[in-house]
Amino acid sequence: MKHIFFLILLALSLSINAQSIVGEWQTFDDATNEKKAVIEIYKKNQYYFGKIAKTISGNRDAVCKECKGDKKGKPILGLVIIENLRSNGKKFDGGTILDPQSGDTYNCNLELINKNKLKVRGFLGFSIFGRTQYWLRKE
Repeated sequence: MKHIFFLILLALSLSINAQSIVGEWQTFDDATNEKKAVIEIYKKNQYYFGKIAKTISGNRDAVCKECKGDKKGKPILGLVIIENLRSNGKKFDGGTILDPQSGDTYNCNLELINKNKLKVRGFLGFSIFGRTQYWLRKE
């Protein structure tokens, strides 16, 4: 009986740890809480990236006017805004996130709250100096 209980507990813990951030996530406007965009998070080699898969509000043909470097003038739709995150258990860190409205890039970490809710934190320098959003998995 102890062995069966242990196996069930092990299976549950493995399924929780196996949850992935890969997929489509809905973002929301900070001021109005309206749906803003869908971000597709994908894995390439050992890193995670996120690109704008769909814009819900605003001009669908908009370009990133404020972006710097090779992203300047690129279409918002398809723009990679999350780059080079590494998995650290339920947390993902070490990468960056781009705000296409301001063109600013921030350090970034993500935390899977549950299989359908993702905590997204962008910050400068130290994590306490930043902003948090919660994204919901698109069904």
